[in-house]
Amino acid sequence: MSTDTYISPLSSRYASKEMRYLFSADKKFSTWRRLWIALARAEKTLGLDITDAQIAEMEAHIHDIDYDYAAQAEKRLRHDVMAHIHTFGKAAPSAMPIIHLGATSCYVGDNTDIIIMREALTLVRDKLLRAVAALAAFAEKYKALPTLGFTHFQPAQLVTVGKRACLWINDLMLDLAELTHRIDSLKLLGSKGTTGTQASFMELFGGDHEKVKRLEELIAAEMGFPATAPVSGQTYSRKEDYFVLSTLSGVAQSAQKFATDMRLLSHLKECEEPFEADQIGSSAMPYKRNPMRCERICSLARYVISDAANAAQTAAAQWFERTLDDSANKRISVPEAFLAVDAILNIYINVASGIMVYPQVIARRIEGELPFMASENIMMKAVKLGGDRQALHEAIRVHSIAAGAVVKERGEANDLLSRIAADPLFNTTEDELRRELDPAKFTGRAPEQVSEYLRDVVRPALAEYGVADAGEAPELEV
Repeated sequence: MSTDTYISPLSSRYASKEMRYLFSADKKFSTWRRLWIALARAEKTLGLDITDAQIAEMEAHIHDIDYDYAAQAEKRLRHDVMAHIHTFGKAAPSAMPIIHLGATSCYVGDNTDIIIMREALTLVRDKLLRAVAALAAFAEKYKALPTLGFTHFQPAQLVTVGKRACLWINDLMLDLAELTHRIDSLKLLGSKGTTGTQASFMELFGGDHEKVKRLEELIAAEMGFPATAPVSGQTYSRKEDYFVLSTLSGVAQSAQKFATDMRLLSHLKECEEPFEADQIGSSAMPYKRNPMRCERICSLARYVISDAANAAQTAAAQWFERTLDDSANKRISVPEAFLAVDAILNIYINVASGIMVYPQVIARRIEGELPFMASENIMMKAVKLGGDRQALHEAIRVHSIAAGAVVKERGEANDLLSRIAADPLFNTTEDELRRELDPAKFTGRAPEQVSEYLRDVVRPALAEYGVADAGEAPELEV
């Protein structure tokens, strides 16, 4: 590894080999060559003087790219596409006269961007589904384990650990729908020419509109797309990049929400991310178990969320049929958003596959809060025994304030039940009250909601994409 020059941590530290390849030079320039071959093959089919031998020679040199020659050519020509035309022509000299025939630079540049983004979105979807599968297994396991629910991060009614996990899953399921829509919606730019009018192709085909339209159809079919952009300038609309980055931003938002909840649960000591045997949480404090994986999710997610605004600015700044102020920006903003989301999902799968749960800590926190939550049930039981609802309500209010003061001001255990048992208005004992405080009685339909949600929504989606489980948790870099 080079140590005397900057290397993006997204490529050297965080993102997977698969995602790094999709945005590599090999992937980019071999796709350019595939597009030139598709163009030549379509032009031959429609009657231009292109031979099978020329196409065969091009096909024999899709991957053996002479990068040194291309760099020298670009330095001389100051044009990356022309440099690679000459490089391809050097490898396939018989085809040199017909490479890029009728096309403009965006034919290879923009179509390649669309192809790579679609493949990258598919990889993101695959990993998102693995995260869903990991959380689904977790939700099933803990669907009936009561835990204290929070609103405003203040104690609220009980939920279950599994029901909370379903909230995380549901965010990802919304992202799944967006990813699928985006993958299905992407269209190739096609062969539109310098201002989108296809004038050069009209010249090549002697003004035959049907052949020019058919040319695009043949190219799209060879590259695996059902359609091309219906109209364009020289480029596809940069709103497409914004839509893609917005979809990635949605995944980042969901991941950050999950990771933030996990960080809060770690502070509460109720749940933790995986912690390896030799892992060090702090160089100064040996006892620390910092939630560093979830913190990394949040850190990367913040970058992706902000990057979507970058794409919006680029889309808004395009002039008429084409400007070039998008190019340098796109080379950074689009790949790095994908690399960051890839890294986020690798960590998400890793954490979700190994969440540690501490039921005793959860139970102790419930025990401290449940008497307050049970007060209405206690009041109703006393009313059934002949009590006055209004008098009972006032008594519980007074006892609750006093019990709260014991907890907050003196740091002692919640003694609300003792206070109620000692009050003759309630005609009960502390043992009777405690028997009513089974946490499972206070979780509503949470366990059933988990079972129904997994059965009706999650598992059918996983089955549709052939995902049985989360698979092996990704190995993470330091």
